[in-house]
Amino acid sequence: MYPKPSQKLVPNTYEYESSPMVKQTGFREYDARWLFGEEINLMGVQALGLGLGTLLREMGVKPELATGHDYRAYSSSIKYALVTGLMAAGVKVHDIGLALSPMAYFAQFELDVPAVAMVTASHNDNGWTGVKIGAQRPVTFGPDEMGRLRDIVLGGKFAYADGGSYRFVENFPDRYIADLVNRPKIRRKLRVVAACGNGTAGAFAPRMLEQLGVEVVPLDTNLDYNFPRYNPNPEDMEMLHAMAAAVKESGADVGLGFDGDGDRCGVVDNNGHEIFADKIGVMLARDLSKLHPGATFVVDVKSTGLFATDPELIARGVKADYWKTGHSYIKRRVTDLKALAGFEKSGHFFFNTPVGRGYDDGLLTAIQVIEMLDRNPGKSMADLYGALPKTWGSPTMSPHCADEAKYKIVDQIIAKFEGMQKRGEKVIGQKIRDLVTVNGVRVTVEDGTWGLVRASSNKPELVVVVESPAAEAHMRDMFKAIDAVIREHPEVGAYNQTI
Repeated sequence: MYPKPSQKLVPNTYEYESSPMVKQTGFREYDARWLFGEEINLMGVQALGLGLGTLLREMGVKPELATGHDYRAYSSSIKYALVTGLMAAGVKVHDIGLALSPMAYFAQFELDVPAVAMVTASHNDNGWTGVKIGAQRPVTFGPDEMGRLRDIVLGGKFAYADGGSYRFVENFPDRYIADLVNRPKIRRKLRVVAACGNGTAGAFAPRMLEQLGVEVVPLDTNLDYNFPRYNPNPEDMEMLHAMAAAVKESGADVGLGFDGDGDRCGVVDNNGHEIFADKIGVMLARDLSKLHPGATFVVDVKSTGLFATDPELIARGVKADYWKTGHSYIKRRVTDLKALAGFEKSGHFFFNTPVGRGYDDGLLTAIQVIEMLDRNPGKSMADLYGALPKTWGSPTMSPHCADEAKYKIVDQIIAKFEGMQKRGEKVIGQKIRDLVTVNGVRVTVEDGTWGLVRASSNKPELVVVVESPAAEAHMRDMFKAIDAVIREHPEVGAYNQTI
């Protein structure tokens, strides 16, 4: 039998090359993420593949799977280690090669296979690796499946099986792009900045946009796994600022930025102003609800309150469902509710039938933004953004907090605010109107100002977001109030950015 994985091995030793290492904390709520070399080795990745194959059979899922890898120096080797483990468990593997995560999700439909395992660390820094896994298209694993996979792998409860095989699928990106552009050409003359942060999307996004019929201004589209300028993360202000500069320099109508594995999209308007993804979601909901009145939209708890209060959405009978942050949570919720779309503040957008297939795809999001502009002739991106009710919101801020401590600390923060609400204590001088604890705690006071604290599902961090429909000062005061509670826990470190 395959050896039971160790939690920690020392590199450059016999044991490291002869035994699997898989750190327990890499099995997160809906993704698997590790520091390659420090928290998982190649034999550990083999164990992961063997465990996944074991789990597929346990779930009664046909042992057939699509896989691909993102553009990092080590991703290909990790994928092939994963494949050997899958094959040992009797899984038929269809390898689409260098790919975006949504391309792998598309492969489940296009190749008619039930499962997917995409090797990617998404927007994480170099050194990280991971796998996005699903066995029921279009949804991906959540906590129950990830927990069971963890128990199988760490417990060494593997089941070998015959029948495993490997097939490389040639030219699969062409099939993916052809599917995306199988739609009417854009009638409006548009110039679009395509920002890829030297990540995987650079191989595919500019080509797709050109076939759509827009003029493309490429920005950091050459593949370079050193990420020489910044991490490909359209939620990061450094990437957004670079996009803004490119838009102003080129006179573009819009800037579109893609993360490392292409399942997220960030937007900069024609004036070079960054628009946070939740506001883009409101704009898209306004546009799509004209075509589909009465639609349901799922949004994560980090998102603006406008989904529930915008007069245009209310007038069209739109229903907003605030749900747990995380691509697997929102994806599953969109499927369960048969919602038209789901939006996350991080830039994961999920378009369901008839717009999409229900999974998150940054390139399809880009198409929806462009088609929104095409359906609103004479209006710029800034015009559409300016038509929204005014709110003041923060970027997503992420103070460091160890994986082993973050959930316990968030539980304590939830209890703190619940106690304050029970005692009638005020936050920023106002009573607590509402507490949402479906995912961390979202504290809303009387004038609609709110703040959120939750544990990141894929990094050793907390997540903090604040917004006010009343005044910028109230937004900043809410951040100070939230941060004061966080600072009661010395285990929490510095923020990656702040307001």
